[in-house]
Formats: sequence, structure tokens, C-alpha cells
Amino acid sequence: MGVSSVHALQWKSLLLNNRCFGRYGVLGWRQYSVWNSVEDQYNGLYPGHIPTNPVQKALLAVGSGVVALQDPYRHDMVAVLGETTGHLALIRLRDRMRNNPEGYSILIERPRIRLCTLNLSRMSSLPEGSLGREYLNFLEKNRVTPDSRADVKFVDNEELAYVMQRYREVHDLMHTLLGMPTNMLGEVAVKWFEAAQTGLPMCILGAALGPLRLSASRLQSLMTSLGPWALRSGSQARCVLSVFYERRWEQNLEELREELNIEPPPLILTASKKAPTADLHQ
Repeated sequence: MGVSSVHALQWKSLLLNNRCFGRYGVLGWRQYSVWNSVEDQYNGLYPGHIPTNPVQKALLAVGSGVVALQDPYRHDMVAVLGETTGHLALIRLRDRMRNNPEGYSILIERPRIRLCTLNLSRMSSLPEGSLGREYLNFLEKNRVTPDSRADVKFVDNEELAYVMQRYREVHDLMHTLLGMPTNMLGEVAVKWFEAAQTGLPMCILGAALGPLRLSASRLQSLMTSLGPWALRSGSQARCVLSVFYERRWEQNLEELREELNIEPPPLILTASKKAPTADLHQ
């Protein structure tokens, strides 16, 4: 990634997210104090939380699901669907993180992946093949930014809300680890991996319905090659939320895949030159 690309990402960060203050701030307050002192300030919840009862959650889940099925480009509806249906899966993910030293550190420190928290110049100077360099290459080639991830609103537990937020913010790193672009086939392959890895109902729904939007040739590639690989890798891989990626930018990507027990992709897909496709992961 060249200097001009790094500058472009920095400007995009300023345009999409002007709430970066100091080392922590991405929510308008210092990240550490927000996520770790909310019990005193916000009755155990978090800034931006919208309380809902079970009936309201059910209505939100049904309504957002219907809209998301009709228009997968409605990222806000996909996000609501994930938050209102993922409680049990989030508990399991949180427990897996608690039982892993690296995952536990993430739950304590609450890092956020935003352009304003990334040292883009340093990451762009890393060698090709390193996690940090390959992640920046992914962002540039697919014209995406981590700042587009919506903040969680409807999860009625502060720690689980962070787990959901972390899932969203490492999604692009899943693309990087799996070697998948953001075209529809790449998104569906990642969704199959995430469905097996996280058990989130939103991921399972996306994995089941995503193939309906593929052409016959891409559907064949999914069913005969990418799909089985994604399910197998998602099932056998170490918990991907328990990886402190921010401390591993220098690590070789292939070494990290091996450590996480993720098989190399059976097919090499290229990033689409067209406008970004529908996001299935919010």
C-alpha cells in the first residue's frame, strides 16, 4: 500500500468517524473508561444502548429480518437482526474468550478496530505477507473501512455488547485470514465460516440464504470447494475473537492461519472492480 493510499484511508477515517479522541476514544469518550466504568455511569449498560423487552426484541427481529431479506444492502437492518437474535451465541462466545488468556485480555482491555486506532504508516511499512500489511491491502483492494461498522444498541448486557462489537470489527480480518474478497461469493464463504465458528443466528441465516444470490458457476464453486472448506475451517479453528490482532500485525499471515488451525483457501478469488456488494455481517 502506497503513501497516497494510506492518506486516503486517513481522510476516510476523518470523514466517517470524527469521534476519535486520544488513545482510546472511538465512542466520544475514552474507550477504556466507557467500557469499564459504565456500570456506575449507565446502570450497567453502555452509551447508545436502547432497552427493549422480549416482545419488542421479537418484533424487531421479525421486522429487520423481513427488510434485510428484501434488501441485503440495508446494513442497519442486518445489524438489528444480529443483535436481537444472538443472545445465547454471544454468551457462548464470551465464555470461550474468558477461558482463553488472550481472549480474556481482550475482554478486559476492550480494544476497538477503527482507522483512528490503527498506525497506518507503520502497518504499510510491514513486509508483504504480514497480517498488518495484508489487512491494509484488503481494505484498499476492496474499498472498505473498519469505520463503517455500526455501534451495538440492542444487546442488554454490556460485556455481550462488546463481544458483538468485536465480532463486527474483526470481520474484515476474517476476510484477510480466509483470503476472501467482498464480492458475493467471498461474503458467503466467510459467512459459512462464521456460522460454524460463532453459531450466531444471523450468520446461519446469511449462510443459508446467501447462496440464492449466486450465479450457477459460483454456486458450484461454493458447494464443491469453498463451502466445505469454510465449514471445516470454522468448526476446527480456534476462537477467532480470542486473537489480539492489534498485537500481531507483524506476524506472518500463513503462520497465524496455521496457529488458528485455518486451512489455506482452495480457490483464489479476486476483488471485484464493481461497487461493493451487500454486506451480510453487520
